[in-house]
Amino acid sequence: MTIQTNEKGTRSIEVSDENLETLRHYALLSDLLDSNGIVDENVLQKLRLNVRSILEYHSDDSALLNLCHDVLFHDNMKAYGLHQLILLYLARFEDIE
Repeated sequence: MTIQTNEKGTRSIEVSDENLETLRHYALLSDLLDSNGIVDENVLQKLRLNVRSILEYHSDDSALLNLCHDVLFHDNMKAYGLHQLILLYLARFEDIE
């Protein structure tokens, strides 16, 4: 699946089912947003810091490393892209949870 990472639509990132499953496994999107629900660069930074701390204990998890490399720390990932990732995640798992 492809998510758009900027409003103009000139940048995108490929997101795999494995990436979405890893987000779910580690509950990386749970309690990520503040009560205002706005996804900005601070939210993206918070997610990245959370993942870095998890990597300290799970550095051998190839799925988590792939998520970092392919999506979360990708050069094109910005706040707009994170918002699109959250929407994709919700669409993928809303019937399951």
